Amino acid sequence: MTLSCGVECFLLLGCSRWAWKRCTYVGSDDSETWPLATPDEFEPVPKVCRLILAVYEPDLRHPQFPPDGGYRLNPDWVLKRVTYEHTQGRSPPYLIYADHDRKEIVMAIRGLNLAKESDYKLLLNNRLGMQMFDGGYVHHGLLKSAVWLLNEESETLKRVWEETGREYQMIFAGHSLGSGVAALMAVVVTNHRDRLGGIPRSKLRCYAVAPARCMSLNLAVKYADVIHSIVLQDDFLPRTATPLEDIFKSIFCLPCLIFLVCLRDTFIPEGRKLKDPRRLYAPGRMYHIVERKFCRCGRFPPQVRTAIPVDGRFEHIVLSCNATSDHGIIWIENEAEKAFEASALCFGLIFQASLLYGMISNSLNCWFQQIMRENKSETITVPPKVQKLERSQTIEKEHKDALQKTVSLNIPHAISAADETTPNKETETEAAGSGNGDSPKPETELSTRGTNWDELVEKLFKRSESGKLVLNKEPNTPQIQ
Repeated sequence: MTLSCGVECFLLLGCSRWAWKRCTYVGSDDSETWPLATPDEFEPVPKVCRLILAVYEPDLRHPQFPPDGGYRLNPDWVLKRVTYEHTQGRSPPYLIYADHDRKEIVMAIRGLNLAKESDYKLLLNNRLGMQMFDGGYVHHGLLKSAVWLLNEESETLKRVWEETGREYQMIFAGHSLGSGVAALMAVVVTNHRDRLGGIPRSKLRCYAVAPARCMSLNLAVKYADVIHSIVLQDDFLPRTATPLEDIFKSIFCLPCLIFLVCLRDTFIPEGRKLKDPRRLYAPGRMYHIVERKFCRCGRFPPQVRTAIPVDGRFEHIVLSCNATSDHGIIWIENEAEKAFEASALCFGLIFQASLLYGMISNSLNCWFQQIMRENKSETITVPPKVQKLERSQTIEKEHKDALQKTVSLNIPHAISAADETTPNKETETEAAGSGNGDSPKPETELSTRGTNWDELVEKLFKRSESGKLVLNKEPNTPQIQ
């Protein structure tokens, strides 16, 4: 009797401790140690969100549901709009927009439509470890949709980029379901930039808003210089390692699924998660918008934290009543705009304070030197000038550090910073040379009928004797860069 009571007490205390830790875990804990993002690097996010929202509007000249302040775009610069009737279920609707003020070509893809069966089919077209790509694993259905979009629009994107003087940035953006498609489009295009006129890697960018887990950890870190993911506080999708097809099968009982996933993941060691190459993650560099605090009522001025995490990459489910509302593109656009304004104001005040400090310091220094000259004729040591406030690490260094960490943690198929940097520089030089006419491409390499992206993706792999897909490293195969 005494033994059974002791066991019951032990189990009760253990369950109480687990419930307390899970219930007190808030979304801001995921990025507690991350540095703040600067206004310059976060500035494009609100605009990208508005472009994604514009896909939902049937007529941009007479919008029905504009966000606060409107869409702030020129309808005459919309090059193409595609609806479900045109995609026939192969992809979510999208638009192509040429922003001549910011010198950007943007392809924006909308999120999941709960009323469309085709979107569910796209999500269900996957199994764990089904699709291997570029030394890792990706979501099969999302990759298939990304390749279809490139087959449809790559010639348009290439033509527009060349007509604008080969100076514009090319941006792929998407929300929820569209974020996974946009991220995998960016990965494929990064590996085959010559098919879009030799566009440099530095001019490619992807913004995955409320991102889906669509690629393995080694790929998520490898392409962190191209793909930027934006997460609002407690959003459930980037944190749910359960396959997307299982999530949206249970969309009408999502709180039950989140609780069960939370309970299951509690007993899976972190090291075991990292060692599974088939486990999918949110892609690229993470931007976490934090606006709520534990045991605080209401919303606070949002702040944006950024990093390229390797371990602890949004691995914990947050038991929050905002887990689903934080996934909405309208809320994300609203909070991103507030976060940008708050960040710009904060950095502006810091900059003004530093200038004021510098002026006072210089005045005191001159006054001190004048007094010393009157009393003594000795050499005066001048204090160093106040340096401009900067982030402790540059974005490039953070990416190299993250790549190195994947190697040190023995992440499957991880590559070091040296392996990643050298080919990129060589390819950038070749792209620049071909753009100037120094080393033109053979006509056989670029077919006159356009690029078949299905063939390019298939050439990256070959079948082994066991029937599995293996990365093809033959000389005549397009190399991963």
